[in-house]
Amino acid sequence: MSDLLEIVRARHSAREPFDPQLPISRQDLEKILEAARWAPTAHNMQNFEIVVVDDQQRLQAIGSIGSQVSETFLRENYLQMSFSEEELLNKKTGVLASMFPASWRKPDATPDAAIEILHSFLGDALQQSTLLLVVIYDATQRAPASEGDVLGMMSLGCVMENMWLMAQSLGIGCQILSTFSTAGVEGQVGAILNIPPPMKIAFACRFGFLASKPAKYLRVRRDIDDFVHHNRFGNRGFD
Repeated sequence: MSDLLEIVRARHSAREPFDPQLPISRQDLEKILEAARWAPTAHNMQNFEIVVVDDQQRLQAIGSIGSQVSETFLRENYLQMSFSEEELLNKKTGVLASMFPASWRKPDATPDAAIEILHSFLGDALQQSTLLLVVIYDATQRAPASEGDVLGMMSLGCVMENMWLMAQSLGIGCQILSTFSTAGVEGQVGAILNIPPPMKIAFACRFGFLASKPAKYLRVRRDIDDFVHHNRFGNRGFD
């Protein structure tokens, strides 16, 4: 297994199609699920279930679901964009505008202008995918004294990260699909997968071996001294 920090640095979102001729083995799937099993959760509640979807008919049914984007997402997503690599390198946070459709790269973008892109989003994301893991949780439960179940959401994030890093260590691509938790999509996916209330979808992950080399794009992170404060806030770094 590669060095852990190497795996952390190499982890990325695989947006490309996966090779249908290279399905994920049962052994590798079990390793990913074992990583999820040992994720830290608040109060050891383990408030999650995972639906493994590898049936092509169900994958196609999910892929045919139309998705929409909100004005809030478009507006706040625009604020995170950089319009050149130089700008992104200076900011050290956010994303390149070129990663998004042209209709999303405007401060006054509307859902009507972006809707044609999202109608095919799930279909594109699940194109040639052979494995989808849908992570759900009981919405009636919460970590003790955790307002809004913040600790429960952190726990689900730990499940996500554990699975993602294990997949990365196995050479398996992973893409998180947060749109599964949006109201319109969640209900339709829930019906296809027979997910009963009060269970809710936290997120889904598509896994697979890339059909081609991943597209290269600029990845940036803040330097350690940009976010570390030594002994008191404002005392940057370790000096």
